[in-house]
Amino acid sequence: MLSGLALLLHEMMLFVSYVGSGSSFPKPMKPEEEQEALQAYHAGDQQAKNKLIERNLRLVAHIAKKYEGGNRSTEDMISIGTIGLIKAVNTYDGSKGTQLATYAARCIENAMCS
Repeated sequence: MLSGLALLLHEMMLFVSYVGSGSSFPKPMKPEEEQEALQAYHAGDQQAKNKLIERNLRLVAHIAKKYEGGNRSTEDMISIGTIGLIKAVNTYDGSKGTQLATYAARCIENAMCS
């Protein structure tokens, strides 16, 4: 439980540092890279999980922009969206024929709207 919270905090700090510094996000993974990372993560590689999350942070920012001006601050939306992204990586099932980004977008939006 504590390691999960520490990972979440690390991911959010990384994301906020990207947003706050004006730096660009890491480029999205190529499909074959993503498949390799997913296979490695399902085999227990936490570095692969981190890579999947980091390389999809751009998606969180994109979706958070759609909700600007609402009840929550952009920073809150980014934090909530990052939780949705982590959930997406944890629960993604590629056998259903959906791409990770498509599934993650739904999880991110669900987290932001709840």
